[in-house]
Order: sequence, then structure tokens, then C-alpha cells
Amino acid sequence: MTSTTLRAVTHRLTTTPVDQLPSIASFLATSLSDCAELLSTPQAQKSGKFESDNAVQVHKLKTRLASLLQDRSVEGRWTAVVLAKAAVEAGQWEILRGYEPIVRSLIGVLAKPDPASTRKMCIITLTRIFHLTYQYPTLVREITTPHLPGFITAALNLISVLVKLPSGSSRKAKVNSPFTETVLHAVLELMPRHPTIFRPFGLQLRSLLTEIIGSSPPAYFPGPVVDVAEQVFSSLHKCAPKDKAGTGWSDDCRSTILSIHRTADHVFRAVVEQWESVDTTLAPARQTLSKEVADDGPDSLRFPGWKGIHSGTDRIVVLLRILSRFISMPSAAPVALPLGTILDLTSRLTSVTAPLDSAEGSQSGVQVNSQIGREEREMLWIELPRIHIASMDLLEHVASVLDKSATSITQTMLEQVTWVFRNEKSCRDIRSATYNLLTILVKLNGPSMTKQSVSPISHVLHSACVDILPSSGSGIESNSVDSKTKKGGQTTANADSFLNPELQKNRLSQSGSRSTELRQAASDFLQSVLVSVPSDLVAASTRAEVDRTIILTADKDAMLASVLNPIPATKGRGAAASIMPFLVQGYSDQMEVEALVRPRMPVLITAPELDACAEMDEEEADEIADEAYHAASETTGFLKEPVATPVETEKQRSPPVTDPGAHLQKRTYVEESSLPPSSLPAKSESQPAQNKKARFEETVSTPKGDPVVVTQSSTVASQSAQTVSSNPRSETQVTSQVTTTAGPQAAADAQLSADESDDELPALNIDSDTDEEDDEDVTMDG
Repeated sequence: MTSTTLRAVTHRLTTTPVDQLPSIASFLATSLSDCAELLSTPQAQKSGKFESDNAVQVHKLKTRLASLLQDRSVEGRWTAVVLAKAAVEAGQWEILRGYEPIVRSLIGVLAKPDPASTRKMCIITLTRIFHLTYQYPTLVREITTPHLPGFITAALNLISVLVKLPSGSSRKAKVNSPFTETVLHAVLELMPRHPTIFRPFGLQLRSLLTEIIGSSPPAYFPGPVVDVAEQVFSSLHKCAPKDKAGTGWSDDCRSTILSIHRTADHVFRAVVEQWESVDTTLAPARQTLSKEVADDGPDSLRFPGWKGIHSGTDRIVVLLRILSRFISMPSAAPVALPLGTILDLTSRLTSVTAPLDSAEGSQSGVQVNSQIGREEREMLWIELPRIHIASMDLLEHVASVLDKSATSITQTMLEQVTWVFRNEKSCRDIRSATYNLLTILVKLNGPSMTKQSVSPISHVLHSACVDILPSSGSGIESNSVDSKTKKGGQTTANADSFLNPELQKNRLSQSGSRSTELRQAASDFLQSVLVSVPSDLVAASTRAEVDRTIILTADKDAMLASVLNPIPATKGRGAAASIMPFLVQGYSDQMEVEALVRPRMPVLITAPELDACAEMDEEEADEIADEAYHAASETTGFLKEPVATPVETEKQRSPPVTDPGAHLQKRTYVEESSLPPSSLPAKSESQPAQNKKARFEETVSTPKGDPVVVTQSSTVASQSAQTVSSNPRSETQVTSQVTTTAGPQAAADAQLSADESDDELPALNIDSDTDEEDDEDVTMDG
């Protein structure tokens, strides 16, 4: 079938007019994917008539694609680019080994004035080809090494202009190029695999990326373009020689930190900072306070200058993201993470917080600079949350990379984030970033936390509970009621809320959609606290609020964490009530809840006797069971001769049964008779040793219908028969006694004992009892 499909693809590709090929290009590409097994089969394994015909069809396909790439029409080149990528992904090595002419033609398409879609697809196709050749050294030598430099040059020419300078060549970015994001993604994909080929282009890429990252209006680039440019900039150290890979990473990381400090010197000039750096070589930047805040540049990373509080904040946020990528991205060589300088940087950025009242900066410990106008200070208060969110994101990357090794610095991070949260918790994004960072810190250091380290996060727990709970739907009504003044002022209300009640519902639905990430972050934070922090360190009132919140929101994971980590009982206070009923009520069909409520673990038995029974062979156990069954059947038939009631009488008269194997049974029930000793036969009293050995258990019914468990030996049964026949008056007396002593509960317990005894009968020591029974039968016969 695949050979037929391949033949049909080549036929339609050859016979269809070129201007109609784009309409069937997607169908032909899908058909080539179905031929993947045929296209990827090595030629050495193809033998026979059909295999040779398939080789001819593959050759026709490659020839037609190369011809279409050289076609004068745009439709032909676009179809060839699409099908070239489909054929490569389907055939892998078998198709690639003869693809060198097609690769050369694809690079030539980038220089032609084709539509943007054609050239974008051409970049994607070439990137895929160079990516697939990475695992084949022969193909790397034949295709990648000679053609990748030409592809890099052609791709960079699409997004920038080459400028010749005395110090070297640099790139001037094109602002409105539609290929920027696609080219940068291709560079990011190929650079780690072929760093040697990208090394001559390192300076050109750095100049291009610094212009894109440090752009400001009017030369502004979209957010996705800046994001991928940051990733490429963080990967440039991989192009360094092997002996300088670690040094390049350290130098770039150090330059990024210095650039952030320099920008912060200008942005924070409206306040008097109380922070002192641990780095003695760090000097503040010179600036003129009478002019607008700006940096003429370039900085240590060769980034261009900026102007204004907003642009300065953008620069700090971008540099913090680049530093986070340096930390989280794998390096080409072992490097030393500069934790001291990173924590020193975040300490500076988080020490300046927005005051609770913009007119009084002293409320949050911030001392304002009287030489700076009020407008600049208010602009700084607005921009501070963005800087703090980026700082917490940097700390989150540090904690994630170090994992358990970050335990020594978690307390410092905790102090910084709680200080920011205390002053800026009104910002939704600040709360979300705080929850995300504290979730990681609590998981790392939660079990070793103390009472002093847990207390600062109590107000964060309260805020998380508030964020998780859904907002009430009576916001307008409550606001209108609260607007009344204490001196009898008039009430204000929104008339539109009464004319159109749907406005309030729409507003609540929109706010709910925006706070989905916030609620998820808060829920993860509560769950991490319940799992990792010792329960006795959290205040009882805080824990009660958390439990109420997760019950109201029906958070299954958080409720499971609360049930598994209950509040321990302390002196003067009993154990707290468990929320397990709420968990079972809401999630009774969940497997983890079922395992928690009703665990079905096997019983672990360590008794020596049971161990011995467990080691018996199955055949031996079956023989013992059959022996006991036949013995019980014979004895049961013997007991059918006397009347049933006298048997019950003798059961009630018999002393308690003691058997060496009785401890193997789960329950042992012994019915004691309340008759006076004088009514017992003399012969039964003379043989107490025989009465102590229980031969079997049988349930019979009394005249009132209550079952009674009878445990007898064969000798006692014969004696009871003789006694009843000689004393008919005792029959009535004993019958009434059995009826009054045996109740429904005793009957049920007796039945359960009989069933369990039958189940465990093979484990009893039957041999000695059987021998004694045989002796007794001989005696009676005699």
C-alpha cells in the first residue's frame, strides 16, 4: 500500500500544473508521512522487483523537488519547500544522504523576493534538516559544515543590516522585519549543537541582540521577539572555546549584575537607600539630579541608553530575566554560582518598597530624597511591584536549580519576600509571585523550620485563604450600605446595577478568570505548608482558617494533606477534629481517598505456630483437612443416635474446654451450665481430662430456636445418652436452662466461631485426638 501511495504522490507531483500545486501540497505532505516506513528503509535491505521500483520512485521525488526549487513561479517554490520538509521527516537518513543539492537550493530561496510565508517555511525546513544531521557525523561533514554558515548569513541578512566598523562588524536590526522571531528561534535551536560554526558570528549576534533587548520607543520590538532574544543572548557563552566556556559564563553573569546595579542607581535616586553592598568594588553611578532620570549608556553589557522611570524599570526587569536564564540554563562547563552577589542584589531591590501612604514614605521605612520631585517618586512607587516580581522570579530560579543545596539561604529569601509582601500585598501579581516562591522554599526547608521562621508566613497564609475563597456576589449592595456615614449621611448606590443586574455578574466572571492563576498559586502554597511544615508550629487559629478554606473550596489535594498531617494533641488541649468526613463526602469515589479511609493491607503474622503452618506443603495440608473431615463425619453420625436435647444438656454441663491449639482460633466461646453440681452424673465427673479435649463443634437448635454451640468428645456423648435415658426428668430441666442462657447474640457469636473453626481446622493438631478417639471406640465396643 505504501508503494502505491508513493507512486501516486510522484505521479500527481509530476502531472499537476505548477500553479495548482499549492492546493494539494498539504495532501501530498500527509501522504509522504504515511510512506515513512518505505522512505526510511536502507537501500541494502531492498531487494526484488518491488523494492527496485520503490527506489525509482524515491529518485523521481527528489528530482522533482530539486526542479521545483529552481522553478520561476512562486507556487512551485512554495510547494517544494513544504514537501522537502515532509520528505526529510519521513525518510530521515535515507533521504538526507542525497539532499545536498536541495539544501543549496533552499538557501538560495532566502535571497529571492518570495513571500514571507515561503521564506519562513524555508528557514524552518533548513533548521529541521541541520537538526536531523546532528546525530550522523557523515551527514554533518557533507551537509551541515559546508552549508550552515551560508544559512546563518542569509538568515541574519533578513533581520538586520551588516555595518562595518573599525573594531569589527556589527548588526543593525530591522525594526519591522517579519522574520526576526523565526530566525532567532532557528539560531537558538542550532547554536548548542554546532557552537564551533557559530563562533565567528558571536560579535554580530551580540550587537544585534543588545539592540533588540535594549530597544525603547520608537525602535520597539514585540514581547515574543524580546523573549527569544534573551534566550539567545544567554546562550552566547556556549560559542566560546572549550577552555573559556566557564569563564565566559561567569563574565556575562557578572556583567549582568553590574548593569542592574547601575540602572538601579538611576531609578532609585528618588529615595535614600539604607542598603550597603557587600562588594567593596561596586561604585555608584554618577548622575545629575536636576535632569530627567536617564542613562546615556552603554553599560557593561554594551546595552544602549534609556530615558525615563518606565524605561529604566523595563531595563531592570529585562536584565533580571537574563540573569535568571543564566542561572537556569545548562552551561558548557562547570561554573561557580555567585550566590553572594545575587542575594546582595535582591536585598537592594526588595529593600525599597512602596509606602502605604504615598504622602508619607516613612510608614514603610523608606526615606525620600527631597531633591527629587513628587511626580518622579510616585512614578517609582507604581513601577516598584514589577521590579519586586522579577526579583522573586530570580530567587525562584535559584532555589529550583540548587534544590536541597539552597537550604542555607532559604531563610534570607524568606525574609526578603515577606518584607515585600507586607508592604505591597494589595497588588495581585505580588501575591501570586510570593505564593510561588514560598511554595518552593517551604518544600525545601519546611521540615527544619522553627517557630520563629514560621510566624512571618502566618499573614501570607491568611491572604492565601482570602484569595482562594470565591468573591461574594453582593459587592454593589454591600458598598452601598457601607457608604452611609455615621452622622446620618445619604446612601449612594449604582442605579445601573438595579436596571441591569447582569453587569455585576459579568464583572465577577471577568475578575474570576483573571484570578485563576492567583488561586492556583495560593492553593499550592497552602498544600505545601500542610505537607512540609510541622503541624505544631502553625498557630491553631491559622490552621483552623486553612482547614475551613479548603473545605469550602473542596480542594482535594489540600484536604488530603491536612488529614495526613493533623494537629497533634498538646498539654491542656486535646487533638483537633479531623476533616476526613468532608474529604470522604466530597471525594468518596477517588482511589487515594479510598486507600486512606479503608486500607486493605494484608495482616502481618509473626507467631511461630502460624509460621510453621504457613510452611506446610499444600498436599500435607489437604491430607490433614480430609482426615479431620472424615473423623468429624463419623462422630456426627454417632451423635445422631440420642435425642438432640440431651446433647445440649451435656454441653451445658461440660466444663470449659481447653485445647492446646485453641489459641489459633480468633474467638473461643464456652457455654457454662448454671445447674447445681449434684445434678451431674457421676461418670462424667470422673473423666475431666477427656472433657477438656474438644473434638469438634456443632450448632444445634433449642426448642425456642436459639442455636447453641456444642463441643463434645465421643465418650461424653455416650455418657449423656445413658444419663438422659435413665433420668427423663433432667431432660426437661436442662432444656429450659439452655433456652434461658443462650441468647440471640450468643447464638450469632457461636455460629461465627463455628465458621471460623471450620476454616482453620487444617491448622489443628488432629493426630493425637484421632488416636484417642480410636481407643475410646474400642473401649465402648468392648
